[in-house]
Amino acid sequence: MKIDGACHCGAITVEGEADPATVTVCHCTDCQTATGSAFRVSIPVSGTTFKMSGKPTIYIKKTADSGNPRAQAFCQTCASPIYATTPGEGPQPIYMVRVGILRQRSDLTPRRQVWFRSAQPWTMALDAVEPKIEKQS
Repeated sequence: MKIDGACHCGAITVEGEADPATVTVCHCTDCQTATGSAFRVSIPVSGTTFKMSGKPTIYIKKTADSGNPRAQAFCQTCASPIYATTPGEGPQPIYMVRVGILRQRSDLTPRRQVWFRSAQPWTMALDAVEPKIEKQS
């Protein structure tokens, strides 16, 4: 499936090919801290199809929960997370693109959850949270 999207301010755009069956929710504590939320949703995009305009800021997480270093890319203007990948120069084999920046996000239903032992218990019962309000007053 072709995917494309942009950061909140539009300074960075991305596109590529991705398999919708690979959308993943990550509950690791790194993702919780980096997003300021309970989890992160990403989709792997091959470096052979990944294209980006604009220049993200790169933060290297020296040792992620996985034990590996991870390059975290985000917009230097609006701070939208863009992707994570293996640190290094040049194109990388895989970019874990953040689903929230993609135009197709409604079509990208997560198919698996990782680092589930770190999941916040309340995330398993969000459907029961009431009231459901369309806009904040």
